[in-house]
Amino acid sequence: MKKDKIEEMFRRFAAREPDPRGELHYKNPYTLLVAVVLSAQATDAGVNKATAKLFQVADTPEKMLKLGEARLRDHIKTIGLFNTKAKNVIALSELLLRDHGGVVPNDAEALERLPGVGRKTANVVRNIAFGEPTIAVDTHIFRVGNRTGLAPGKTPLAVELKLLKAVPAAYRLHAHHWLILHGRYTCLARKPRCAACPIVDLCEFKAKTEPL
Repeated sequence: MKKDKIEEMFRRFAAREPDPRGELHYKNPYTLLVAVVLSAQATDAGVNKATAKLFQVADTPEKMLKLGEARLRDHIKTIGLFNTKAKNVIALSELLLRDHGGVVPNDAEALERLPGVGRKTANVVRNIAFGEPTIAVDTHIFRVGNRTGLAPGKTPLAVELKLLKAVPAAYRLHAHHWLILHGRYTCLARKPRCAACPIVDLCEFKAKTEPL
């Protein structure tokens, strides 16, 4: 996709949603990290429902360890893979206390060393908690990047690296959220809502759906 089309794409996204926000609820960088870890293969709404009470009693690594793995499991048992996620949250809380004084680091490598934290999670945390212009490629962004022609790639990493080059600097901070929201609510997996799409004339997807 040409630079002028990309610029126009993000100009439209920004005009529609000047200050986009993630949909996970959190209180501080630590609870954001926990929420993102819990969100793997789960919906944001489902995670928010589980963490509403959890974060009232455990919003720091110290409090989470005091809560303990068994009671943590009770709080998140409605979320998929809750047993593994509970182990990871307890383990990452221990490492945050041991290696970082209980503070979530603004460092990709340090974050990725934490249990349950991969590149995508690290990028989300750094973007939302610390205002870094990272782009976390989930299934929505992967689909939008490939389908529109914005950043085609065979792997999430390939799409991420292309997006970091393609997205104009002025829009990079919020690009992550705009693309996720676009994929979640407009550029749907099974049948994209092309008639409601604000960038339909810029998109290079050849099999556009009929108007709704």
